[in-house]
Amino acid sequence: MPALCIQSPLGPLTIKSQDGAIVSLDFKSSKASDNALELIQAKEQLEAYFDGKLQNFSLRLNPKGTTFQQKVWKALESIPYGQCVSYKTIAQKIKRPNAMRAVGGANSKNPLPILIPCHRVIGASGKLVGYSGGMDKKIALLKIEGYERSSKSI
Repeated sequence: MPALCIQSPLGPLTIKSQDGAIVSLDFKSSKASDNALELIQAKEQLEAYFDGKLQNFSLRLNPKGTTFQQKVWKALESIPYGQCVSYKTIAQKIKRPNAMRAVGGANSKNPLPILIPCHRVIGASGKLVGYSGGMDKKIALLKIEGYERSSKSI
């Protein structure tokens, strides 16, 4: 599977692709250095995002997961840059209003953090909760996007 490791403000990121689509992004280092076109595009777009020059990714993504996870991840893609919504909002969006915990579980299994913005999901009270990459990374991503809890509604 083609893979590329890049350095970011969050530390090393390893991007993997399959059949021309990005399938995973991990918060870890690897010696991977493939130059597949989709990996180079992902690297360039991530660098532009971290520099505050890109708000919407235009990459072909193919995350692997259950039907439920796929629905949650698709809903996450609709959260605008710099804004946050609650797990309950995502549950309602996928027409499973009582599935907040399951939405949280799907978020934690997101194989494409940043690209599918699970960092934009917060607790109903406005509290920053859970992030598979760690809360420090979630906070850093929200700061990059200019999100301030006190000035935005959920």
